Amino acid sequence: MKIREIEEKDNAQIAKVIRDVFEELDAPKVGTAYADPILDTLYEVYQKERSIYLVVEKDNQVVGGCGIAPLENGASHICELQKMYFAPEIRGTGLAKEIIEKCLIFAKEQQFTLCYLETLSFMKAAQKLYSNLGFQSIDQPMGCTGHSSCEVWMTKDLQL
Repeated sequence: MKIREIEEKDNAQIAKVIRDVFEELDAPKVGTAYADPILDTLYEVYQKERSIYLVVEKDNQVVGGCGIAPLENGASHICELQKMYFAPEIRGTGLAKEIIEKCLIFAKEQQFTLCYLETLSFMKAAQKLYSNLGFQSIDQPMGCTGHSSCEVWMTKDLQL
């Protein structure tokens, strides 16, 4: 398995991984990444300045991914960890930690000083991973992500 930057040919595969996770977990479709109008064009979206999306490739198939981009309607020093979803067969392998760490290195290189994320309350394993990586819970959402169903918000100080 390898972690690499998204390519245009990966769009359909990563969109399917993300949608499949929502189906598997019976997660809300409205107010989450599932309903994002950009979900089928992640390669193009992450070509923007100060943005990157990394995918996990296994046997020439995309099986997960995670990205960093400036927080929508946020201060210029705040980025958002976005669309971190993994197919079941690669969960628990340490790849989630590795891909997040690579995203955070990129964020620091882009001069971001705070990283924000949001998730669903029942995604306990993800929350534990985020906490172990230094993210701390906050009381309200930041920016304007459109993810109204996400009720857990966390930040990490990238200067520490």
